[in-house]
Amino acid sequence: MAAGGSTQKAAAAVGSPMPEKLWRITSWLKKTFENQLVPQFDVNTKTTDLLYELVEYSEERERDVSFLIEDMKKRAAEYDAGAEYLQSLLTESLGLSPSSLSEEGTAHLNTLVDSAMILETKDTYLTSFFCAISDRTLELHAAESKNKEMEQRLVNLKKKLTATLVLEKQLEKDLEKTKTHLEIEVAKSENRLQNLQFLEDKSEDLKIRIKTAEEQLAASGLDQSLLHESLVSMSEKLAEMQEEMVHVKKKLEYYLDLPPNLSLARVKVEEAKRELNALEEEFSKQIEMLTHDVQETKKL
Repeated sequence: MAAGGSTQKAAAAVGSPMPEKLWRITSWLKKTFENQLVPQFDVNTKTTDLLYELVEYSEERERDVSFLIEDMKKRAAEYDAGAEYLQSLLTESLGLSPSSLSEEGTAHLNTLVDSAMILETKDTYLTSFFCAISDRTLELHAAESKNKEMEQRLVNLKKKLTATLVLEKQLEKDLEKTKTHLEIEVAKSENRLQNLQFLEDKSEDLKIRIKTAEEQLAASGLDQSLLHESLVSMSEKLAEMQEEMVHVKKKLEYYLDLPPNLSLARVKVEEAKRELNALEEEFSKQIEMLTHDVQETKKL
């Protein structure tokens, strides 16, 4: 909004006569921008309220600054009056003035003033210095105590940091060992898998070769009784017959204590002998057949 004709346009937009808010806003904008062109803005309820709040805040801030300036001027006048009073007191009562002091006295006076300013005392009385020094001493003790506490915390943190670094290095070593061990185990596992695959392939190849050999033997007219399964079966039968012979021999042992009836004993003995002879003949036949089959197999 411009400083001149724009004000009338704004007034026409919100109605005539111009409301008090808009007059205050316009005056504040002119005062703020002085000889510069005031920026234009849309005149509506929202922008008017916002600008009015800004005007009130700015005016309140200006009042606070004015009060602060007046207070500082008043204090400066009081300090000047106090300084003039002290200077007149020194001049009239003791005949002292800053210009009449020696170089050493001026240095002491400057030191006294600097000390009062550093200690932030309201005057240069001895009690004020004592109170200020006491306050600074308490602050110093509090600061030293806090520094000691911070140093202790720093020491504890350093210890924790050292322990953490040691633990981190140990974990790194353990991790490296674990990685190495894992690589070794992976290599072993791969080797086992390769060996297992080789054995599986070899087993499959042997099965095929055995089956082919059996088919070739069957085609050449080989007796089925000479095959491995038949030989195993005959061996089992032979073992059974040997067990039966053991039982028969045990039965014959019973006849050693036969009763005095000789005729009955002879009959039983003859029966046992015939049974034993039959078993021995059968056993001999089986042995001969097995031997013959083995020899035939070797010839093939």
